[in-house]
Order: sequence, then structure tokens, then C-alpha cells
Amino acid sequence: MTNDQIQENHVTTGATVWLTGLPSAGKTTIAYELADRLRAGGQRVEVLDGDEIRAFISAGLGFSRADRHTNVQRIGFVAELLARNGVKALVPVIAPYADSREAVRERHEKNRTPYLEIHVATPVEVCSERDVKGLYAKQAAGELTGLTGVDDPYQEPEAPDLRIESQHQTVQESAASVYALLSERGLA
Repeated sequence: MTNDQIQENHVTTGATVWLTGLPSAGKTTIAYELADRLRAGGQRVEVLDGDEIRAFISAGLGFSRADRHTNVQRIGFVAELLARNGVKALVPVIAPYADSREAVRERHEKNRTPYLEIHVATPVEVCSERDVKGLYAKQAAGELTGLTGVDDPYQEPEAPDLRIESQHQTVQESAASVYALLSERGLA
């Protein structure tokens, strides 16, 4: 197959899809479901899981506001590099501060790289019930402080490209809504 045929048959435009929300909101689950759907369509996809990135690229950073900002900027840089090179970078990362998310968006815009912000707007009560990592239980027991959305701030996006209320949708429906947005923008 020639490069022209590949161009005709597959969307090769990269993009960053940042899924922000509270811990246990469903960001990572939605990202992996979306990744499977995009790959099935022949697209190049990478999921930049926040926990994995923190363990490697941001090892040594804590959870102060400055460290969280640095972490988000590092992830944003990697996502933009991937997206600029034709990869869909799916980023399920809390990114609790609006100014940090806005700095990532501005970097993408400066480099003319598509960027979509998805707010996985799951209420804290639902996240606490899910508690996939046991964070809410540890916080309630006094074993953990600084839990985003409980005793540390989370600034909800004021104008995300898409808001998903995952407590009212299946994972497949949530991923399909992100896929629909990508299609609408000519990115899927």
C-alpha cells in the first residue's frame, strides 16, 4: 500500500483528547474503550495513563500545586508530540487546576495541534462508591490527605469540548460520545 492509499483510507491527523475528572470518575476506562475503537478503525493511538506517567516521567514529584502543574505540563508536552506526529493521544489525567489545563491547550494551539478537553463529570459520591484504588476509603480513615475533590481542590472545566456524566452511561456509550465528537471535528 502506498502512502497516498494510506492517507485516503485512514485518518492520520493526530489529536490530544484530555479526559479530566475526579479520581475513579471513569477517565481511564473510557480512554481504553475509545482506544480500542480508534485502533479498530486503523488509527494510531496511545493512552497516557496518569499513574504510569507519574511513575516514569514524573517520578519524584509530589502532590503540591506546583508539582501537579509540572506533572500536567510534562504529560501535555508528550501528548502534543504524539499528536503532532499523527497519533491520537488519549490522556486520562485528573489535572485539577484550570490554569494547568489551559497552558496545555495553549501549547497545542500554538503548534496547531488539535486538542479536546473532555470532562468526565462524575459526582464525588459516585467516585467514592467506585473507589477503584481505595483512595476515598483511605481519606475517610485519615490515612490520606490531599485527595482531589475531597480535601484538595478540583476546578471543573467551565467550557469543555464535551461533558460526560458517566454515572448515566455505559463505558461504551461514553466512549462513543467522545468518538462522535472526534468524527464531528474530522479527527476520526
